[in-house]
Amino acid sequence: MTLLLENQVAIITGAGRGIGAATAKLFASQGARVVVSDLDLAPAEEVVAAIKDAGGDALAVAGDVTDPAFPENVVKAAMDTYGKLNVLVNNAGYTWDGMLHKMSDKQFMAMLEVHNVAPFRMARAAAPFMRDAAKAERKEGKPPEPRCIVNVSSIAGLNGNTGQVNYSTAKSGVAGMTKTIAKEWGAFGIRCNAVAFGMIETRLTQDQEAGEKISMEGEEVQLGIPGHMKGLINMLIPMGRAGTPDEAAGAILMLASPYASYVTGHILEVTGGL
Repeated sequence: MTLLLENQVAIITGAGRGIGAATAKLFASQGARVVVSDLDLAPAEEVVAAIKDAGGDALAVAGDVTDPAFPENVVKAAMDTYGKLNVLVNNAGYTWDGMLHKMSDKQFMAMLEVHNVAPFRMARAAAPFMRDAAKAERKEGKPPEPRCIVNVSSIAGLNGNTGQVNYSTAKSGVAGMTKTIAKEWGAFGIRCNAVAFGMIETRLTQDQEAGEKISMEGEEVQLGIPGHMKGLINMLIPMGRAGTPDEAAGAILMLASPYASYVTGHILEVTGGL
């Protein structure tokens, strides 16, 4: 059976954990050579090791996706190692929740930086090896290779969410960016879609009482949501449960696969019906 991403090269940001890690492993199982990008090198290398143990091919590249120099660095690593780029998955991100009337400019802008500016820079860095490469192929009379971008959004960006005015605004911006790239790059056969996730079991949706934090913008950011809210959210999900990282990864693969060859500019809600 032909693999869905056979002989393709993919960059996945935020791929050391959660949805990104599951996507990297799934892509590799479908024939892709994967650049596993993450803020921290150790989890990225763990994902690469798992891919290689399963017979796949992957490369770990660590760095802060909000660093202006990082997008070009990770794209260069992909080109130096694999010589081309077919799929870009803009997955990296985090939440920094708070009520609007208490939120600082720094807290608000941090979400725009990681969820809007970083994916914009990643797409721009990829342009010479996706858009320009497709343009050259067409000029030479060759059929263009399959190429696409999948951005990760959230239903918070489509519907808003209490305590997440910064995150909701940023994820809404992902939808506009996605539809614009689809219009600008469609002529070159490059598709751009987004996945708007609901409640997926990751460290961003774990019980806040677990106490996991990350250091961002020089501050400690508490991850997760209050435990008492999780039960309420699950009651509102028609399927009655949160999704798994593997289920989230399946949606990303679907949009990157040949089965979505005429799907572009679409925001796919993956929410269990929420």
